[in-house]
Amino acid sequence: MVAKVAFLTAGGFAPCLSAALGRLIQRYTEIAPDAELIAYEHGYQGLLQGKSIPITDVVRERADLLTQYGGSPIGNSRVKLTNAADLVKRGLVAEGVDPLRAAADQLTRDGVHVLHTIGGDDTNTTAADLAAFLAKEDYDLTVVGLPKTIDNDVVPIKQSLGAWTAAEQGSRFAQNIIAEHNSASRMLIIHEVMGRHCGWLTAATAKAYNDWLDTREWLPEIGLDRREWDVHGVYVPEAVIDLDAEATRLRGILDEVGNVNIFLSEGAGVDAIVAELEAAGEEVARDAFGHVKIDTINPGAWFGKQFASRLGAEKVMVQKSGYFSRSAPANEADLELITQMCELAVDAAIAGNPGVIGQDEENDDQLSVIAFDRIAGGKAFDIETDWYLDLVDRIGQDRPVRAEAH
Repeated sequence: MVAKVAFLTAGGFAPCLSAALGRLIQRYTEIAPDAELIAYEHGYQGLLQGKSIPITDVVRERADLLTQYGGSPIGNSRVKLTNAADLVKRGLVAEGVDPLRAAADQLTRDGVHVLHTIGGDDTNTTAADLAAFLAKEDYDLTVVGLPKTIDNDVVPIKQSLGAWTAAEQGSRFAQNIIAEHNSASRMLIIHEVMGRHCGWLTAATAKAYNDWLDTREWLPEIGLDRREWDVHGVYVPEAVIDLDAEATRLRGILDEVGNVNIFLSEGAGVDAIVAELEAAGEEVARDAFGHVKIDTINPGAWFGKQFASRLGAEKVMVQKSGYFSRSAPANEADLELITQMCELAVDAAIAGNPGVIGQDEENDDQLSVIAFDRIAGGKAFDIETDWYLDLVDRIGQDRPVRAEAH
């Protein structure tokens, strides 16, 4: 039986962090009530700083309350334990200190036997680095991760925690934003959805919104016309985007319907945007993991500029649903998956079995403890998925052609 357990949440938010923490606390309270529980503040940053919060009896008794909220009550950060230069710059480790050893030493000082990490691919690959270091140095500690990412892009995990909720919330966002279509004539609305390399969330959000449209009643005689509310284009990083061909198609819609609504993955076209900026001599900002800081290059505005003149749009509105979606509380489907994963995570931790919990796509989607060395980010969305092709067919967009990078 484990004596002390620590939790941390890391990376960007997703609609599962608070709920997963709550479910883990509940599970330990049920089967290991004597285990001491702590949570590191702001993820790996708090671990390096030795800042933790004790999980008191009051928190144990009321842990279910955490399932009602989004965000993370213990805080997140983006920290890569193998990027020493970045951590020195941020004052999280001293010059010449190995961050992995600093983290391991802090866990040892705190007497932690199990560390649960809740995060996306970067969080779990960092957990993998830490787990490998611990094993090499014979530290007696088990690391068990949970997959959190609204992009749903962790290899080889079928469904990441929080992604279903994010798509549902993105649809809710779109319902209000697309109501703006009559605020001006010849309006182009671009709904920019999070998704650096993977278009799953954009596609799933567009589908959820389209499903919502199917439930509504319409009154075209007074201008309440479904055609004006429809999804007219969905663009994801995995598919080729022929700007000229799409502009011709969309201009026809704009001329007939009076407005155009596009769902755009923030990662679609990023390579072209970066190349354009760098060719102009501009430096493109990147984070500690080497990822382009997408918010600094503004893909939605770039696509709006590309389409506006081609379509003859009189007004362009770009709206981003990411922060609205990713900070929502988990919906029922996600809560069910969170509960299943947390139960297995605690069982694995008590058994001393490290890894990441997930539905293993390479093992018939079985919920399993997946070895850290099998975890990777950047899983591409399958643009030949039946529900996506059905959506593309319904909106009259050409069937997608896979981009060479994918």
